[in-house]
Amino acid sequence: MAVEDIMLEAEERMEKAVDSLGEAFSNVRTGRANAMVLDRIRVDYYGVPTPINQMAAIKTPDAHMLVIEPWDKGTLGAIEHALNNSNLGLTPTNDGNLIRLSFPTLTEERRRELVKQCKAYAEEARIAVRNARRDANSAVEKAVKNDGLPEDEQRRSEADIQKLTDSYIAKVEESFKKKEAEVMEI
Repeated sequence: MAVEDIMLEAEERMEKAVDSLGEAFSNVRTGRANAMVLDRIRVDYYGVPTPINQMAAIKTPDAHMLVIEPWDKGTLGAIEHALNNSNLGLTPTNDGNLIRLSFPTLTEERRRELVKQCKAYAEEARIAVRNARRDANSAVEKAVKNDGLPEDEQRRSEADIQKLTDSYIAKVEESFKKKEAEVMEI
């Protein structure tokens, strides 16, 4: 395998780790209303699990409230049921036309728990980035043994892989710092 291919594969895996971290962070509930917390919730709509955002308009009238207005009023009960069964920790209020989700302000203790959860997600992403580095370095070593790649090319490749790793670890750190500030904001 060529060194360029190894680098591209490593970069792709590191990018996936950072993307996965962003997805995990989007599911962490802060004190603010964020429609992305509903992305993973599926509603049984005529026997088909359907995302809420594909069957209703989701609005944020203020920083602590989400309003879900289904296009088919007959699905209100199903949406409310799905929200109650989800692990959001929010109680939906159904008025017959729309559903309101009120996001209570978080206590200091709950904020600290959420930051710990985010820190664990960030560590998982760092580990995934380091695993990609390890696999890329192993592939370069195999190329030296099997394909006759020069050793100075191996050292240069390993240095490039390390630079790539450092840049992705920095992206993880930046993402974590941003999320930590968002969670700790009152």
